[in-house]
Amino acid sequence: MSKLQPVRGTHDLLPEESRRFAHVVDTSRAVAALYGYREMATPIFEFTELFARGIGETSDVVSKEMYTFEDRGGDSLTLRPEYTAGICRAFISNGELAQQLPLKIFAAGPMFRYERPQKGRQRQFHQIDIEVLGAPEPGADIEVITLAADILDRLGILDRCVLKLNSLGDPQSRAGYRQVLVDYYRGHIDKLSDDSRARLERNPLRILDSKDEGDKAINAEAPSLAEYLNQSSREFFAAVREGLGAAGISFELDPALVRGLDYYTHTAFEFVTSHIGAQGTVLGGGRYDGLIAELGGPPTAGIGWAGGIERLMMLCNEPPAPARPVVLVPLGAAAEAKALGLGRALRAAGIAVEQDYRGTMKRRMQRANKLNARAAVILGDDELAQGVVQLKDLDSGEQHGVAMNGLVEALKT
Repeated sequence: MSKLQPVRGTHDLLPEESRRFAHVVDTSRAVAALYGYREMATPIFEFTELFARGIGETSDVVSKEMYTFEDRGGDSLTLRPEYTAGICRAFISNGELAQQLPLKIFAAGPMFRYERPQKGRQRQFHQIDIEVLGAPEPGADIEVITLAADILDRLGILDRCVLKLNSLGDPQSRAGYRQVLVDYYRGHIDKLSDDSRARLERNPLRILDSKDEGDKAINAEAPSLAEYLNQSSREFFAAVREGLGAAGISFELDPALVRGLDYYTHTAFEFVTSHIGAQGTVLGGGRYDGLIAELGGPPTAGIGWAGGIERLMMLCNEPPAPARPVVLVPLGAAAEAKALGLGRALRAAGIAVEQDYRGTMKRRMQRANKLNARAAVILGDDELAQGVVQLKDLDSGEQHGVAMNGLVEALKT
């Protein structure tokens, strides 16, 4: 039998990596809570139609990357490739959420996309996600971007990131620009890549984000969406920029930052870095005021972002080391039994405790050193008879007797 390996594009979160993973999630959760965001989770799989409508049938995610299967009941299901569509579905499915607007949500969990595995990008990956539903005001845009900056700052990443910002305008602005863009690309149809030609009628804005070198040359001369924003869209974007300035958050305008589907409106943004190889997105998002109506719900404004936990782990500062444990070293059957209750009492007081399952005193002390323990609590028959333990400081080597009922206090001081 061949040696079992994880499926390509997946990997095990071993203990040390898992500690960094938890640091990213816990830090993000704590900062989001300071802004009043509440945590929720959606199922890992949903009906395929949700993602086809919510992400767009012409997108690479839907057409090439989704893990879709038919269950035993004949339903087409898909492992979630992103969080936003599922959270919007949950809003529609659970009527009580409509009574809590604006609804401010934090979520974290695994996503699944079939794509070429590379550094910081796997087929099973994890995201933190922020969504605000029911807030059409630019203040929501300012808040979610500020929250993202504060999370990156708390993780020690912000100074290595650049905030890219653009406005997609309202539906009226986009409709006018769309036609201008289609007319422009038709004049260069023979030079467009195959993918861009396929997008020309259904999703022309996505051509602006093409990575094809020939498309990039054509895009360099393409008309700018900023020139076609109506007055209300200009005022909305100005309010977002002024708010970010007031919050002390710097940004760069990026006309090429687009979202192709019609339900995206106004603000689009990304925090990018060049510290993970080629310039990569650390987190990104935007406003999607038309999505919930597109999914069959009531017209409800929405804005949010998602960040890849694996990428954040690669960039973030080293998390605090776990608390150094205390090691119990019982000698003899009676001491082994007493140590069980003693260990529970110490843990109840918030003290990390390790106890080997077997071995001589020498072996147990060797393991204590490997664990970087700060102290050893030694007890044998003599200590049991006197109601004491021997407390050894493993840094200084000093050892002295301590009454069992005073052990917690001795370890805390």
